[in-house]
Amino acid sequence: MKVLRQMAIVFTLLMLLILVVFLYLNKQFAFEQRDLIYYNDQLHKVEKEYASGAKVAEIEKRYNCRIVKSTEISNQELAELYRNSAFILDFAPNGEYIGKVAWLDELNRYNTTRNGFFGIAIAAWAAILIAGFIMIGYFYRYLIKPIKELSGFSAEIAKGNLDVALPIHRHNLFGEFVEAFDLMREQLIIARNREIEAEKARKELVTELSHDIKTPVAVIKATCEVLEVKACQGDASVDIFGNNKTNGEDESDKRTVPLTQKEILEKTAVISQKADTISQLVSNMMHANLEDLEQLDIHVTEENSLIIREYFTNLKQYGNVILDNEIPGCLVYMDRLRMEQAIDNVVGNSYKYAGTDVHVSFDTFAVETESVEEGPDYSAGAGSRTGNTGAAVSDVKLKKVEFLRIRIKDSGPGVSEEDLPLISEKYYRGSNAEKVPGSGLGFYLVKYYMQKQGGGMEYYNDDGFVVELLLKKV
Repeated sequence: MKVLRQMAIVFTLLMLLILVVFLYLNKQFAFEQRDLIYYNDQLHKVEKEYASGAKVAEIEKRYNCRIVKSTEISNQELAELYRNSAFILDFAPNGEYIGKVAWLDELNRYNTTRNGFFGIAIAAWAAILIAGFIMIGYFYRYLIKPIKELSGFSAEIAKGNLDVALPIHRHNLFGEFVEAFDLMREQLIIARNREIEAEKARKELVTELSHDIKTPVAVIKATCEVLEVKACQGDASVDIFGNNKTNGEDESDKRTVPLTQKEILEKTAVISQKADTISQLVSNMMHANLEDLEQLDIHVTEENSLIIREYFTNLKQYGNVILDNEIPGCLVYMDRLRMEQAIDNVVGNSYKYAGTDVHVSFDTFAVETESVEEGPDYSAGAGSRTGNTGAAVSDVKLKKVEFLRIRIKDSGPGVSEEDLPLISEKYYRGSNAEKVPGSGLGFYLVKYYMQKQGGGMEYYNDDGFVVELLLKKV
C-alpha cells in the first residue's frame, strides 16, 4: 500500500504542475487592444523620415511596418495585408496622399502565440513522457517484477524444488504476501523432511517386524513336519485342549482323545497352509516397503470355484462355519491368496463382533450391463444393493455377465445405520469396536481385493450382518 500511495502522490503532483502551467499561459495570453495613439505617433515618425529623404526599406525595418505607395484599393499587396488583419493608415507625407502604411501586429501576435503554445506543448509532452517512464519503472519494479518472481518461484515449487529462496522486497506491493509465501516454503521443507524421516522409520520398523515374524513361521512349519512324521508312525495323540500327549502320562490327569492319522494330517495341513499364507503376506509386506510399491500385487487367473469350499472348512478355529448348500462348480476369475484373505477377514469379523454361528450359501446370477467392444469394466464391483457395477459409456451395448455370489451371514445385532456406509473405508472403525482390537483395514482390504479380481462386495443387515462376495464367472 505504501508504493501505491507514492505512485498516487507522484501522479497528482505531475498533474498539478501541468495545470499550473496552463493557468499561467491562459493569464499571459489575455486579449490586448490596439493602442491607436501609439500607431498615430508611429505614422507621424514614418511620414517625417520619408519626407526627409530616408529610404523606404530602412523605414520599414526601423518601424516594423509596410509602406505601399499606391492609391488603388484593388492593389494586390494591400489586399494581402487586409487578409492578414493588418492595421492600415493613410500615408500622406507633407500633406500629399501617396499610399498606405500597414502594421502586421495581429499576424505577429498569432505567430508568437503559436510558437509559444508549441513550445509549451512540447514541454508538457516531454514531462508526461518522463512521468510515464517513471510510472512504468514503478510498475515494473513494484508490480511486474514481483509477479515474475512469484511465477518462477511457483514453477520451482511445482517441480518439488523447495530449496529455491524467494527474494523478499518489503517495500513493494507484495512484500508481506511474498514473505508469507516464503514462510510457507520453509514449512513445506520441514514437513517434507518429517515425512521422509517418518517414512524411513516406518519402512525400517515394518522390515524388522517382517524379519521377526518369519522366524516363528519357520518354527511352525518345522513343528508341522514333526507331527506329520509322528502321525505316520502311529504314536501321537492330542488332548482335547490341543496339547501333545506322550506315552506313560496318566489319563486321569489329562482328558485325551486319540487322533487318527487322517485327523492329525488334516490339522497339520491347516497349520502348514496358514503358515504359508503368513509367509506370503510377510514377503509382500517386505517387498512393498523395500521397493516403494504403493499397493500389493493381485494376480487374477481362471480358477475352479470348488477351491473356495476349502477356505471355509479351514476356518474351524473361529467356530461353527455352516455351509447351507454346495458351491456351484464353475470357473471364476480369482487370486487364490487374496480370496482366502477376504474370506478369512469376513468370517473373523463375524466371530469377533457377533460371536454366533456363521452360515454360508452360494448361488449364481447374471446381470445385463452396458459395455464397449472391449468388454465391460467390472473393477467397481457388481450387485444390485449398493450399486457397485461399472461400465464404459461410449458405443455401449448390452452384455450379460454372470457372477458367483458367496453369502456369509451371522446372527448378531448387525451394524448401526450410521456406521454401515463407512465400514469399508480405510481405518474406519464402528461405534461397537472400542473394546475390540483391530486397525479398521479389514473390510477396506476385502472390498479392494474383490474389486481387483473383477467382482465386488456388498454388505447389509438382515436379522444379522450379511456380506456378499461376488466373483465374475469365466
